[in-house]
Amino acid sequence: MNPLEQRIKYKFRNSLLLAEALTHPSLGHETQRHHFDNQRLEFLGDAVLQLIFTEYLFDQFPHLSEGHLTKIRARIVSREGLKELAERLGIGRYLMMGRGEEASGGRERASTLSDAYEALIGAMYLDSDFVTVRRIVLTDARDLLEGLEIDPPDTNPKGRLQEILQAISPRSPTYRIVDQSGPEHQKKFVAEILWEGHELGMGEGHSKKEAETAAARNALALGLWKAADATSADATQVSEVRPG
Repeated sequence: MNPLEQRIKYKFRNSLLLAEALTHPSLGHETQRHHFDNQRLEFLGDAVLQLIFTEYLFDQFPHLSEGHLTKIRARIVSREGLKELAERLGIGRYLMMGRGEEASGGRERASTLSDAYEALIGAMYLDSDFVTVRRIVLTDARDLLEGLEIDPPDTNPKGRLQEILQAISPRSPTYRIVDQSGPEHQKKFVAEILWEGHELGMGEGHSKKEAETAAARNALALGLWKAADATSADATQVSEVRPG
């Protein structure tokens, strides 16, 4: 296995597919020779990734609307999102490209890396099957998926809670993951919010961010900071009247 195959934990049966996925179009343009390049595999890989993440989001977030799911998927398969996945694998160092493209920073360019990642996925799909590729992609993207912010742009319970609490005390709330369960591809996280020594709320979700957001939403509904603030104010008054 070459180093990239070791990173993705997949051995190509047809090594030419891997070579094609790693060949940038600039190589053929510069040498004026006919070289295969990764553009066709990029086209295929894009469709495979769309399906993988569509299926994942559909299963993980049954309460979200079609429009909301589409926006979340767009963030995952955006140029920057795929660039992040490509960088984790170190794809840039394995690309075959023209000298001019390399000299201009091609190995770090977002468009080059995202295209190469799509091409690699397309190549693996042709070399194996959808189930195999889905497992590899979801494993590589686990941190990205667990950190998804799924709240619509017009709602931000964590931000709203932060504003309320900072109006009372300069101390910010602390979010803590207190439990996680389930298989790797379908984990469930439980988060709690602590502030001024009080537990304000708890929530669960299929990612850490989702659990924290649910906890913030729960805290806003409960309003327990009001009792905590009142207790703190009473203690302050007692200390003020107590003889020194």
